[in-house]
Parts: sequence; C-alpha cells; structure tokens
Amino acid sequence: MKITWLSHDCFRIEAAGKIIYTDPFKIDVQEQKADIITVSHGHFDHMSKDDIKKVLKQETKIITSEEGAKALKCFSLKPGETQELDGIKITGVYAYNLNKFREPGKPFHPKGEGLGFVIEAEGRKLYHAGDSDAVPELKDHPVDIALVPVSGIYVMTAEEAVEAVRMMKPKHAIPMHFGEIVGSEADAYEFKRLVEEQTKTKVKVLAKGESAEF
Repeated sequence: MKITWLSHDCFRIEAAGKIIYTDPFKIDVQEQKADIITVSHGHFDHMSKDDIKKVLKQETKIITSEEGAKALKCFSLKPGETQELDGIKITGVYAYNLNKFREPGKPFHPKGEGLGFVIEAEGRKLYHAGDSDAVPELKDHPVDIALVPVSGIYVMTAEEAVEAVRMMKPKHAIPMHFGEIVGSEADAYEFKRLVEEQTKTKVKVLAKGESAEF
C-alpha cells in the first residue's frame, strides 16, 4: 500500500491495483485518475467539486456521507455500514466534534453529518478521520494505519490525536489537516513526538507530494 499526501486531508492511496483519493482539495491535475474517491463531508475544504474533477474519470466511484451524496449524487454510507467497491471494502466511521463549537451548543461538525472511513485492502485497514475529534466510537475500529488531523480549532489537536491512536492501536500513523487553513508542520511533529513517546505506533510526517509504503 502506497500513500501520498497531496494537501490538507487529501491523500492518493494505491492498493490492490486501484487508486483512491481522499477529500481532494487544492491539488494539481493528477495523471493517476481515481478508481474511488472518498469525501468525508460537505465543507468546502473536503468536498471541492473543482478538485474532484482533477482526479475523475468516467468510471470513478465516489463514496461519501448521506449529506454529501445529495450534492454529489453518488454512493453514501452511514457510520457502521460497509460498501465493497472494486474489491476494496470501505466502512463509514463516526466523525464529529466533542469540544469544538462555532457558538455555544453548535459544533463545527455535528454527530451524524460527516464520516471517517476505514479502507480495507491488501489485508490492511487504513483509517481516514475526515474532520473529527477523538470520538469514543474509534475504539471499535482497530486499524493498521491511521491518517489523523492534528491542527485543533475544527478538529482534534496533536494531543487529542494521541488519544485516537491509543483507541485504534495502529502500527503507523500519518498526520494531516495542517498547512492550509489551520495548523502547521509544528503540530505534525508534536503529534509524532507524543505518539512515539507514549505508544508503540510509528509516525511518518509527509511533505506535500511525498509518499510512504506500507
């Protein structure tokens, strides 16, 4: 499994002979077009139709939340549901805020609107958090590789992301959701420091366009 970070929460995942893109946003036109695109929710930095077009081909399958499917007219998942697309299993996972609010009582990401995804291919399970805090449901989804936000403000902080790692117990983790709207490389390296001090998980901080193979 080869994972390339392109921007924000957007990765290109090459597995089982297929190409998967997650939350395309602020990317260049890609020579490798998508067999599958996952879109975690409807916010502009995750559901960018202009960026989706940069990886789209006629037979591309898009999978998203019920909210997102209304806008994109595509496959939808609820948390706990699984779709098998091109031999790759994709399971919806809860993604929501516990303590990030636009105003009292109104979280940036309410429970039930967005999704994280567990992508299963080549005998491995990969988690893409979307925009989420370290929600308790993550303990039900042990994975091999976790792609987790670290910027805070709208999603989990570096410190909170450590708790997500503890719950999911991945062998490897890659930080995301920094360097565009909020968060910086410093958040990514603080996450790496904390995770590797406190758990057995190994963390790879990717530069844009850099790949890691697992």
